[in-house]
Amino acid sequence: MTQTPPADRPVPVRKVKRDTLVAAICGAVAAGMVGMSFAAVPLYDWFCRTTGFGGTTQVSTLAPGEVLDRELTIRFDSNVAPGLPWRFVPEQNSVKVRIGEVKTVYYKVINDAPREITAQAGYNVTPPQVGLYFHKINCFCFTEQTMKAGEARDMAVVFYVDPAIVKDSDQESLNTITLSYTFFPMEAPPKPVATTEPKEQKRL
Repeated sequence: MTQTPPADRPVPVRKVKRDTLVAAICGAVAAGMVGMSFAAVPLYDWFCRTTGFGGTTQVSTLAPGEVLDRELTIRFDSNVAPGLPWRFVPEQNSVKVRIGEVKTVYYKVINDAPREITAQAGYNVTPPQVGLYFHKINCFCFTEQTMKAGEARDMAVVFYVDPAIVKDSDQESLNTITLSYTFFPMEAPPKPVATTEPKEQKRL
């Protein structure tokens, strides 16, 4: 004998409240994850700059108070990301500097494209542990660079190696640091559109 299925019964109020609570918790977790993903970028950047993690260099406004006799060789590496039609080379492949000595070097950059392009350079040093002691006072990498079609430019970086490095026993055998840059294309900001005020209509 076939039984007739029971009629739909109303959902208990307790179950509705429980489902609503679960949905609210899931929504809050998702929103929190999105917020953490946005916060992770500046926090990671701060961490790298503070600790020199991954070869991230430091930024200074003043020269150190002393220059030591110990010399280091600083090598320069230059790269451009795929799709960026720029030529980017150091004017010197390497220089010798004393620890604490402020040094200025230049890179030559040429935009081979028939259009204006904006790009910015990412950077690091190797060995990565030396990032904590490699200080830049000024650098083209601090800001975006916009170059017109065919434009050539000399871009400077002013740096020194912190004398505190001699107190780090792990760096006693260090004799060479490689400073590496890679230019990445940036989306240029839209140019403002000129606005004109409507002319007054002539009265009949």
